[in-house]
Amino acid sequence: MSREAVNVFWFRRDLRLDDNKGLLEALKGSLPVLPVFIFDKHILDKLPEDDARVTFIFDQLQKMRKELQEEHGSSIAIYYGYPEEIFQQIIEDFEVESVYTNHDYEPYAEKRDDKISELLEEEYIEFRTFKDQVIFEKSEVVKDDGDPYVVYTPYMKKWKENFKDYDLEVFYTSQYTDNYIQHSRLPNLDLSDMGFTRSELKVPDYDVTPTTIDSYEDTRNYPAQEGTSRLGPHLRFGTVGLRKIYKKALAAENDTFLNELIWREFFMQILWHYPHTTDTSFKEKYDRIEWRNNEEEFKKWCEGRTGYPLVDAGMRQLNESGYMHNRIRMLTGSFLCKHLLIDWRWGEAYFAEKLLDYEMSSNVGNWQWVAGSGVDAAPYFRIFNPTTQIKKFDKDREYIKEWVKEIDSDDYPEPMVDHKEARERCLQTYKEALQ
Repeated sequence: MSREAVNVFWFRRDLRLDDNKGLLEALKGSLPVLPVFIFDKHILDKLPEDDARVTFIFDQLQKMRKELQEEHGSSIAIYYGYPEEIFQQIIEDFEVESVYTNHDYEPYAEKRDDKISELLEEEYIEFRTFKDQVIFEKSEVVKDDGDPYVVYTPYMKKWKENFKDYDLEVFYTSQYTDNYIQHSRLPNLDLSDMGFTRSELKVPDYDVTPTTIDSYEDTRNYPAQEGTSRLGPHLRFGTVGLRKIYKKALAAENDTFLNELIWREFFMQILWHYPHTTDTSFKEKYDRIEWRNNEEEFKKWCEGRTGYPLVDAGMRQLNESGYMHNRIRMLTGSFLCKHLLIDWRWGEAYFAEKLLDYEMSSNVGNWQWVAGSGVDAAPYFRIFNPTTQIKKFDKDREYIKEWVKEIDSDDYPEPMVDHKEARERCLQTYKEALQ
């Protein structure tokens, strides 16, 4: 029996059937398109068995699979294993002419794609990749001399300057849907097949209504208010087309909301230019800091038992919901690095495990920001006061009362460190390392 000739589209961080650049290009080709997704053992083996992000990806794939089956007589082939081995299997089952996919910029993804490219080249199969999850990538927004920007504001200004000539095209695939492979029973699996159980945590729907965008600047700093879009996980896994979001932001003419989207691209290009920053300080001298790294104190921070109510509320929100308000992320991060003198990498790893919207570039970038070791970082002597932050951002203590139920009882712990003493200890430690 002869193998069917196909082009493959490989879903990764683009879990949607419309406004998907690589998928559109695949569908415009002359051969039927075989959609595939690979649950990558290199990644999944490091995750807890009830990881909510795995459940979210699985459910999104099943929705897409059902749509393709019911409306187009097609499906998605879903695999679990190592990508290089899965592609060997696909090549044995189908006569593959080209593999299409969208760019991914994280260090592991770059190495993975290099391996797949080499494997396909040996089989005379073309590997075609496209820009999809950002407006500008890699070196598209750089200084006049070609060097990357390492400070946000000039990057943002150049980004906007370049954007004036940018065609914000949405990549509609509807006119090419007859080009999906006519095969509705492609390989599928269940969570249990990969050793996972269904998580009770749900990824909330995103909200980019004009009302949310218009009020964003006024509400985004107050954790007790529902003033944020909850876009993070959907941008991370590509369940929404980025171009559609930019169109909404531009229609609302809200610079603050637009600037937050640009921050995401800033950190992505930083990680691409400086991949070592995943575990090494951007400013090398900051790796000389003598962290205390007290494991018992780290445990209290993780559990939200520091005795500082706003810090504890944030950590409990994270542990219970997989989300933490951005203003509170800065505070909890600063508290860990500055008050407790615990290495930012410990905090980054904990957030990576817990956050539904975890994105390596933003997580690493923001943790290095609070530690003072990154690009465009807060000066090391800027140390958030976790008590005065309550007066600024939760003066009625609504957020604190929601997440720290025992706040007004004798069960709530005393502060684990004195703010003034911790601040002085931090300044001295940093000063000795950086002089």
